[in-house]
Amino acid sequence: MTARAMPARPDSEGDASLRPVPWRRMAGLTWRQHRIALVGVAVLLGALAVYLWTAGTSLHHAWAATIACHPATSPACQSLADAFNASATSHVMGDKGPGGVLLQVVPALIGAFAGAPVLARELETGTFRYAWTQGFARWRWALAKLVLLAVVLAAATAAFGALVSWYYQPDFAAGNQALGLHQNSPLATLFSLREITLPAWTLAALTIGALAGMLLRRVVPAIAATLAAYAALAIATAGLLREHYLTPLVTSNPTPPGTAWIISQWWTKDGRFAFGGNPPIDLLNQFCSAPPTGQGQNPPFGTFAQCLAPHGYTQWTSYQPATRLWPFQWIEGGWLLALSALLIAATIWLVHRRAA
Repeated sequence: MTARAMPARPDSEGDASLRPVPWRRMAGLTWRQHRIALVGVAVLLGALAVYLWTAGTSLHHAWAATIACHPATSPACQSLADAFNASATSHVMGDKGPGGVLLQVVPALIGAFAGAPVLARELETGTFRYAWTQGFARWRWALAKLVLLAVVLAAATAAFGALVSWYYQPDFAAGNQALGLHQNSPLATLFSLREITLPAWTLAALTIGALAGMLLRRVVPAIAATLAAYAALAIATAGLLREHYLTPLVTSNPTPPGTAWIISQWWTKDGRFAFGGNPPIDLLNQFCSAPPTGQGQNPPFGTFAQCLAPHGYTQWTSYQPATRLWPFQWIEGGWLLALSALLIAATIWLVHRRAA
């Protein structure tokens, strides 16, 4: 059999005569294959960064003018405070605002359009058969692609997360209530977009996409599966898991800290549980001269307590203080990093076992 007729071996790990391709050459290949996706990520993050920097600069200037004004109760200082609140309200991008929604889907988009095609495109087109005969073992081929992309994307999103934190500094420092009652807590507002959690969520999305591509071997189905899996993980984390990272504090003070993340509220009467949430209307009509009212139909904290306390009712609040922001960040970033490592290991194992 001639050399030209020799069958190609998909995995050269056992052939000691072939000199392994250097890792740096695989880095160049990864860039050439995925430069369009990486440039797209850079354009997306760059455009969002320009907006955050522009809006954040005006917000910081308004806040600096407000805190520098004395006395704080003067009409001029109140006017500056009103201007800052108006600026914060117009620029703020909470979880449910259009800006906040766009920011929160950034990791999902990166995972879907940069992570899912990493292996799926090679498997779908069949080019993996050629790639695995080039003196670079299949597991090294997969590892190089995933690790190089992960490092670049993690660095970029960490820098963007730092910009998000800078943008929100004045609003949190002011205890601004523009986002709604106790919803501007740094633990509740865009928590997953800080400099620790944003790269962690991006890595999770990237590795989910890579694994989906390896399993489905088609780009479009892998993209859809990545978006669905990421959405499920993000919703479960925000709705069920995050609030339990540390044991919540409990207080009977009717006015918890303005930047606290309120977990739940309930009432007791004479030391026994009475009801959860807001008091029933019939109870308010019975003991209050007029139903408590507040801005936006949401009575301020303490209004119900002032009315019902003389009748033996005590309001209890379970909350996470804003001082736990960074411990929560490290906890979430840690388990997401572990999950990403596990998904990379599973993907490489599947690549290693796949028959050409």
